[in-house]
Amino acid sequence: MPIPIPDALDESAGLARTKAHQVRRLPRYLAASALAGAFVGVAVVLLASVAGPLLASKSPATKLVQGAVFGVALTLVVFAGAELFTGNVMYMLQGLYARSVRLVDLAAVWAASLVGNLIGSIGFAAMVNAGGSLGGPNGATGPAEVLVQSVVAAKNAATGPQLFWRSVLCNALVCLALWMAGRTKSDVAKLVVLWWALLAFVSSGFEHSVANMTVFGLGIFEGNASWGDLWRNLAWTVPGNIVGGGVLVGLVYSWVGDRAKPVSSAPEPIPEPAVDSDVPALATR
Repeated sequence: MPIPIPDALDESAGLARTKAHQVRRLPRYLAASALAGAFVGVAVVLLASVAGPLLASKSPATKLVQGAVFGVALTLVVFAGAELFTGNVMYMLQGLYARSVRLVDLAAVWAASLVGNLIGSIGFAAMVNAGGSLGGPNGATGPAEVLVQSVVAAKNAATGPQLFWRSVLCNALVCLALWMAGRTKSDVAKLVVLWWALLAFVSSGFEHSVANMTVFGLGIFEGNASWGDLWRNLAWTVPGNIVGGGVLVGLVYSWVGDRAKPVSSAPEPIPEPAVDSDVPALATR
């Protein structure tokens, strides 16, 4: 059975406090965030590799297969341990609601994880491009490259408001996946809920800002997109992801599960780790 919502909120508030402490060691936090960007990039490349041939053959199963394989992204983030911006928008807003973190902590975690995700995503895209992993034989354009081209073109053709609302819906599902995973103690159950929610968002064609970093990174290195295309996309998808995951999931559940405890006018100070260690334990998501 899932743990009660108020207990899950207490865990989220504690996780937000942990993130607020970890971001003080900025180089290490950026490294953990870069890993998350690369992990999502793995899912993007896997999606393109397995769904590209299906798209070329005009298979009706293309979108379903795309969604079915993308769950590797959150699986790696949660079980390997990395800092993903789209999940942090939920945790930090829940921590702010519970007064376990301050607004400045929220801003620092959001900014650092977003920048780190971008570094990891673009770096991973550069390595994939250098290796020619998506290309066809003898330097020919492969079906995976064609899929990336079509995805970039579709994202560039969408209007700003369309990108915004698609990103709202996307991160509502992503954060629901993380929220449900946080309410279960079973690793098998975590894998199931992560997989189903990502299947829904990818197959529905919604917009994930961090996944788009790798998509546009691949497009830029292949000559099918520009840096301006990436910045335009992020200008709409980042706010949409904040609204979808942070407000519609994070704050709504904070309100639903509020224990109505008396709170002080200021958040509690963030404690230092109890054990002296040069390497802080990374948050799991």
